[in-house]
Formats: sequence, structure tokens, C-alpha cells
Amino acid sequence: MGLLDRLEVVSRERRLKVARAVLYLAQGTFGECDSEVDVLHWSRYNCFLLYQMGTFSAFLELLHMEIDNSQACSSALRKPAISIADSTELRVLLSVMYLMVENIRLERETDSYGWRRARETFRTELSFSMHNEEPFALLLFSMVTKFCSGLAPHFPIKKVLLLLWKVVMFTLGGFEQLQALKVQKREELGLPPLAEDSIQVVKSMRAASPPSYTLDLGESQLAPPPSKLRGRRGSRRQLLTKQDSLDIYNERDLFKTEEPATEEEEESAGEGERTLDGELDLLEQDPLVPPPPSQAPLSAERVAFPKGLPWTPKVRQKDIEHFLEMSRNKFIGFTLEQDTDTLVGLPRPIHESVKTLKQVTRVGSQSSGIGSHQGILAKEHKYISIADVQIKNEEELEKCPMSLGEEVVAETPCEILYQGMLCSLPQYMIALLKILLAAAPTSKAKTDSINILADVLPEEMPITVLQSMKLGIDVNRHKEIIVKSISALLLLLLKHFKLNHIYQFEYVSQHLVFANCIPLILKFFNQNILSYITAKNSISVLDYPCCIIQDLPELTTESLEAGDNNQFCWRNLFSCINLLRLLNKLTKWKHSRTMMLVVFKSAPILKRALKVKQAMLQLYVLKLLKIQTKYLGRQWRKSNMKTMSAIYQKVRHRMNDDWAYGNDIDARPWDFQAEECTLRANIEAFNSRRYDRPQDSEFSPVDNCLQSVLGQRLDLPEDFHYSYELWLEREVFSQPICWEELLQNH
Repeated sequence: MGLLDRLEVVSRERRLKVARAVLYLAQGTFGECDSEVDVLHWSRYNCFLLYQMGTFSAFLELLHMEIDNSQACSSALRKPAISIADSTELRVLLSVMYLMVENIRLERETDSYGWRRARETFRTELSFSMHNEEPFALLLFSMVTKFCSGLAPHFPIKKVLLLLWKVVMFTLGGFEQLQALKVQKREELGLPPLAEDSIQVVKSMRAASPPSYTLDLGESQLAPPPSKLRGRRGSRRQLLTKQDSLDIYNERDLFKTEEPATEEEEESAGEGERTLDGELDLLEQDPLVPPPPSQAPLSAERVAFPKGLPWTPKVRQKDIEHFLEMSRNKFIGFTLEQDTDTLVGLPRPIHESVKTLKQVTRVGSQSSGIGSHQGILAKEHKYISIADVQIKNEEELEKCPMSLGEEVVAETPCEILYQGMLCSLPQYMIALLKILLAAAPTSKAKTDSINILADVLPEEMPITVLQSMKLGIDVNRHKEIIVKSISALLLLLLKHFKLNHIYQFEYVSQHLVFANCIPLILKFFNQNILSYITAKNSISVLDYPCCIIQDLPELTTESLEAGDNNQFCWRNLFSCINLLRLLNKLTKWKHSRTMMLVVFKSAPILKRALKVKQAMLQLYVLKLLKIQTKYLGRQWRKSNMKTMSAIYQKVRHRMNDDWAYGNDIDARPWDFQAEECTLRANIEAFNSRRYDRPQDSEFSPVDNCLQSVLGQRLDLPEDFHYSYELWLEREVFSQPICWEELLQNH
């Protein structure tokens, strides 16, 4: 309480000193702790205590003051080179707020009732507008745009983005909460439950490798030549043993057999698709990892063969309509729009096809001798998404605004955030992509680009080799954290907006596409992704809280080069997966954007990313390759059969999707521009209907009953009855009425 009182003094230096004291508390009072566990325990305890004492509100006021500090902005603009010293106050404030958000956000079973209540109160404070102020996330978004516009180049943008990401995750919910919200929303809309949890399915998948059942395929294309098989694997038992060990040790030995490509290989890989197709495909390489020496060979009996494809097949209503339209044109000669029930005149096989597309699959039937009982797990092929229902409701609201009345919109944290972002959403997206471009490893340093290193560069540049190496590691780590926070933030926003309303998602997506997000992500992946994911841009002895508990060893160039013992950098792997998921979100079911992938020659870039043996990353790469396969030509498909096989094994099947053949009716190039224009018109109609119209709109009901209108009590001015007769004479009796003009006008 004493510290909080002293935060309100006029002197900026004294305020900073007190803020540093609060930061020491939030960091866990490490000077009095003996172990890392103690530091983390007291950091969490102190953060809850600080919140309950009102510290966050006090720091929010200080943050407002620092953002509006024109003197600091002007002095930073005048400086030729901005350093870490220009953002000291902001960094201290943001660090305290970040520690409080992150510690309070994480739930534990041992949390007391008071802490659980404090967490919910804190979430509400951050989500909704308190004391006529905007939600906290919007303040951070405004800091990002102010930084990118050049008005505040001294802002510590890494800390701002990290805090923004965690605030959005706290207020809207992470991926697990998203799944629960999706299940709940489908139940509210009366839709059938989800067939599977996507996250759990992906967790059970393994990285691409030669399938363990290739020997059973005979002379199929999927099986390698017998001579090659003998040379590489020996016998069937060896194959099964190795495959089993791969399943167990896949995560540990993720990159054990991969060697970073040489510069010559990288240059040849970037020359074009022709050279890449001639190279040994990833899936032909032997990624099998032998078991550790200490472990005895595993028996072949333990191997679990794949029982089928990982995903339940799906079909959309649009696909059924398209199939029936083609069938009716072929057999009858006319079509019935949006009618999927009338099958008169169509041959029997078409009836069976429609039944298969619409109806359920019986899975898991069991018989037990006499009086067999069949346990049936029904899985529908036809999938109706939440977005389909929302689009249909929107069409009805646009057609019948008077009869349906005004839509009741729930004031959820996601809805409030979208309303607040709506006016400046294009600027927010452009700013985030600008920073992402500046932080990408493939970006070249330009004089006119934004300076994202303002809060990592020291006042005096390094002199010794050791200092230079340490600064280089810091700069790379700084960029990696920025990429991680932006990629996770954009993915979370897109997923939450899509669940809240499909046109909110489409609005954000269109502005990302307009801001060149698709080529930017491809530019990011046009590097040696394997070396990026195995990068060691961290100094383990300087990590918190290890650095303040143990005595620091003397740093040398050798210890810096050694790095940590991890075989891959989880931060960079996380960023790559997020960017691939983002690219999938932007291009899914959008033929015009899929063509952008083709035009920018994304196939060889994505194919190189398959070298990373991680199941989730490979899945999203294969999804991106699948949607553009039909446009890449027969020769590409012929020379990439291993990739085509991996797509078949890992990506969800659409019942009548001919992705592997390229004769889709939607592949007509002249429809692409119209598709984007129609989508944009629908988004604008949605935004204007829901957010632009005032409450007393032209669609409000009108009272047409003469008696009720005349019976209403009107509050007239006191002097009105003095001038009433004069008003009648001038405005009513003396005004001629031309009935012909009235008839002509109406």
C-alpha cells in the first residue's frame, strides 16, 4: 500500500523507482529465494496479491500517461539512433502488467476460491469497457499502430505484442476454450455434435514416413523397388521394429537424421519447381530412428497398424447440390436449384450416391453369436458448419428486415472487441504485418523500414567479440518472439471471430489478404526452415529464473556457440505451425486466394517445409498443397506421387472432391474476381446492418392508428398556445396543396 501511494508522486524518477520495486515483487522477490520453484511460487502469489490491492489499475493510469507523453515521443524522433534507454519506463510498466496477466491467467487445481474469483473479475475488467474506457486490448492495438506510423518509435514493441497476445488469450480463450465454445454453439444452433476433436486427432498423428504396410501393396506405386527395400530395411521384421521405435521416439529425435542443407543446395532449391521435383522427395528419405542402445529390440507383435484414415469424411450441402445439378443436366436436361430431395428421373446409382452423401456411416458393429447385438456409432458424412447457419440467417435478415425485426446480439468479449476494432481494423492488420515482415529472417535491412530493435539495442554498441555474439543472439531471439506473438495473435483472432460470426472472420481475412499476408507468409517459409526450427538463439544460463538463483558462469564465445541441449526450438516450431494455419484459414474454399498460392509458386516452398518431421506442421503443409494440386498440372502430380500419397493418408477427405484430377468446375479463372467482390459486398452489408444503423432507424415500427396518435401526450413549450393560431394560418391554411404533384411524385 505504501508503494501504491508513492506511485502517485509528481517526480518521474521517483515513480520509476517505485515501479521497479513492484516489478521485483511481481518477479517473485528472487533475492530471498533459494530455488527456481520458490521464485515461481512467490511470483504467482505476489501477482494475485498485487491485483487484489488494485495495482493493475494504477499501472494502467501510468501507461496512459507514458503513451501520451509527447516529450518522450519528440525526443525519440529527434535522436539519430534509438536505444533501450529510451523505453525504460514503458518496459517496467509492461513487464509488471505482463507478469500479472500471465500468472493470473493460468489455472491450477490448487487455486483457492478467492484466487478463482479474482481471475474471473480480472478477465471481466480486461474484456469489457470499464469507467467509459475502451477494452485493454484496444489500447495495446493503438500502441502498435502508433509505433508503426512513426509517431512513437521508442515503444518496446516486443513487450506490447506479447502482452496483447496474452490479453486476447485470457479474455477470449485459448484453443481448448475455443473447442468447448464450438461444441456449445453447435448445441445452441441445433446442429449435430462434432465427430472428433481436431486437436486430439492431430496429437495422435505421426510425422510422414514410409507406411508400415507398403509390403502388402504389391506392385503399387507406393511401394519402393525391391532392391531399394532390401538395401534400406532388410526384412519385414526390421521394418516393423524401426517403425515402432519411430512412433515412440519421434518427438525426442525429431531432427536427428536431418542435416542442414548447404548453401549450394539452398540456392538450387530456390531456382524453381523443376529442380525441386528432380530431387529426392522427403517421403522417400529414411527418417527411421533406431532405438537407444540401452533398450532391447521391440517385438513385431507390439506394432499397431493404422486401422484407417485419421479423419471422418465430410461433404457440404453445396457439394450435394453441385452433384445433383450435374446429374440432372446429364440425365434429364434441366436443374432444380437448391433441391437435394427430388430424385425423380435419375437412375438408381445416383439415388445410392445421394444416400451415401447424405446419410450416416455405421461404424463399430459387433456381433456376439446368437442374438447378435450391433453397437452402432453414427457419423454423418454431411457436415453443416456454424458458418453455414450464420450465412443463411444473415441472408434472411437482409431480405426481411421488418418482419424479422432487429437481431439480438450477445455482448460477449469477442463481440465487444470486434466492435472496438471495426473502425481501425485495416490499420491494425497492416501494422501487425509490417512488424512481421521486419521480424522475418528472410527480410533485408532497409533504411525506410520500421525499427523493431529499439528495445534491444544498447546505448553503446559492443566492442568485443563476446559482446557482439551476445547481442546477435539477443537480436535473433527478439525477432523470434515477435514472430511468435503476432502469428499466435492473428490465428486466435481469426478463430474467435469465425466462431462469433463468419462475416467478422471474413472482414479480418480480406484485410489481411489486401495487405499481402499470403506472399508475406510464403516469403517467411522461403528459407531453410529446418535450420530456423533448430536455431539456438538463447543462452540457457541467462534464462529467468535460472540466472538469479545460480552463480553465473563466465560467458565465453565457446559457451555461446554451444547453446542449449534442445534438438529444436519450440518457439520457432510454434510460429511456423501458426503461420501455416493462418495461410490455411485465408485460402480455404477461396479459389481466388488459392490461385495466389499457385501464382507465387508456393508448391516448392511448401514442399521443402515437409523436411521438418513434425506431424502438425506437415498436416497443414499438405492441406495447402492439396487445395492447389488441381492447378499444378499433370506433370507435377506425376512427379510428386509420394506427396500425393501423404495428402491421401493425412488430410481429411471430401466425399466428391476431385482434388487429384484437376477437372473441377470451380477452376474457371473468370469467376475469381466476382467471388471476392460478392464476399466484400456481403461483409459491408453485414457491418452496416449490425453496427452503422442508429437505434431509431427507418425500420422501427410506425403507429398508424389515428386515435392512439392523437391520444399521445406531447410536451409543448409554454408559449406555444399564444402563437398556435398564427402557426395554423401560416403553415396549414395558407399553403396550397397541389394534388397532381403529390400523385406524380408517388
